[in-house]
Parts: sequence; C-alpha cells; structure tokens
Amino acid sequence: MSHILVAENVSKKFGEHTALSNFSLEIPENCIYGLLGPNGAGKTTLIRIINQITYPDSGQILFEGCPLAPEHIATIGYLPEERGLYKSMKVGEQVLYLAQLKGLSKTEAKKRLKYWFERLEIGDWWNKKIQELSKGMAQKIQFIITVLHEPKLLIFDEPFSGFDPINANKIKDEILELKKRGTSIIFSTHRMESVEELCDYITLLHQSEKVLDGKLSDIKKAYKNNIFRVGLNVKNDGEKIIQQFKTKFKISDDTYDNVEMQLDFTLQLPNTDTTAVLNQLTLNGTINHFEEVIPTANDIFIQTVKTKDK
Repeated sequence: MSHILVAENVSKKFGEHTALSNFSLEIPENCIYGLLGPNGAGKTTLIRIINQITYPDSGQILFEGCPLAPEHIATIGYLPEERGLYKSMKVGEQVLYLAQLKGLSKTEAKKRLKYWFERLEIGDWWNKKIQELSKGMAQKIQFIITVLHEPKLLIFDEPFSGFDPINANKIKDEILELKKRGTSIIFSTHRMESVEELCDYITLLHQSEKVLDGKLSDIKKAYKNNIFRVGLNVKNDGEKIIQQFKTKFKISDDTYDNVEMQLDFTLQLPNTDTTAVLNQLTLNGTINHFEEVIPTANDIFIQTVKTKDK
C-alpha cells in the first residue's frame, strides 16, 4: 500500500507542555483519514507540523516517501478551523489574489473559479465584500480557495462549522467527489456522525499520544460486544418471556416495548454462537428482526478516552 504521508516518532513540546509524544501514523493514498481526539490532544499541533507552520522537536514527516520540505506546501491544501479572509475585499478580487499565491495563472484561476462558483451555486457573489457574507457563505469561499490548486493532500479542520444541514451535505458530497478523483484527505472533527459517513481510517489521539488507529470498519468489529437487537411477535405473555430470558441470557437493557404483544429488547450474549438464542426465540414467537449492534465511532471514542483516563 502506498502512503501519501507518514509520521515517524514525532514529538513536540511547548515549554513544559508536551503537545505530541513519539507519535506515528501512516496515511494511505486516496483515502479520507479521520484525525480524532478531545481538545488539547495534539491534533492541531500535528496539522501545523504537516503545514510547516511549526516543526517537530524529534521524529520526521515523510510526504510521498520523501522528508517533508518547503516545496511540498504547493501540493497541500489546508482549511483551518479559524478562517482567515480579508473582510473588506470583494470576493472575486480575493479569490483571484489567493489563487495566484498558490501558483495559478490569472487565466487558469478564473477558469477554475468559474467551475467552482457554478458548482456551489454562488455565481452572484463575485462582487460582494466578505463582510457582507454570512459565516456559512464565507465558508464556501474558504473551501474553494483550499481546493482550487488541486492539491494531492487536503487537510480539513472542522469543515462543516457554520454550515446549515443542506450546505453541510453539499460540502460533504464535494469532499467525497475529491476523494473519488484521487485526492488524499485528512479530516479533523468532533462530529462523529461525519466520521461515520466519510472516514476510511482513523487515528485517535489523547493527551499527546496515539491511543487507537486503523481502518474504521476493522476497529468497529474489534469493539463489538456480542450485543443484539431483537424484535419478537410473541405468542404468550411478554413479561413472562422477558423474565425467562433474564434467567438464561444477560439482557443489557431492561427497558423494552410491549405493544400488542410486540417485544423489542437487547440481548448481550456470552459468545457469538447465537443458535441457542434463536431456538429459544422461535419457541416464544415470530422473529421480525435480529441484528448485531455494531458500536458507533462515538461509542468507540468515548470508551477509549475513558479507559485511557482511568
């Protein structure tokens, strides 16, 4: 597997504060890589090191197999959480200026800007001043500036901040389209539902250290607890059936619905052999659903951080 970016034993201190401690990761090409962690975990420090805003005290960053160098900045796009646009400038003047700073000719910049302004339905904003735009509108401009030079690696830090649900979904679709075209993406966020929708891999940082990383689907499988959601149309008294199951299996949730003899409850089984449970269920009614509960990214985040804090 080829990697767009590799961090090898990176450490960084600011005075007595350790921001990153012996941190390593490998980001495959053409994926969306979630960079997760509580506030102060070290995510922003890592992003700043990748963008060469600051430098590690030890360790190194490799970009496409070579030590990170100033020339790599041209192939990286960075959308920071704190946006920076010149409020008194007109939108068109500003995006042209910033596009040329990224190495595009005026002609090529206008061509690409026309494409993006039409795609995001903001063609009539060209002569507006940034201060006239809402936060979400300004976010769209910042997004365009970030992707305009078609970088190999994009870093998005809370890219949906300030967007309403419709525009957040539009930007999400654009991020997925960029990945489809071959762009590698680092995605830093606290919104776990976005992690579920977008990320192929994740790294979880806590207290300056990596505590979890890998392919998201593999991590979710590893965190399974043999918990199943069950729906049963019962033949007999529902309360009696629940009591029978309590003696044989651990019901992890004592709350259940019993409406017109329809039971919905949760079982935590001692092992993955579900045959005995299914046999018992069919003796008491008709199964209408029986599904394993896969932990969410949010569940894994909370569990891992709590375990680390103990």
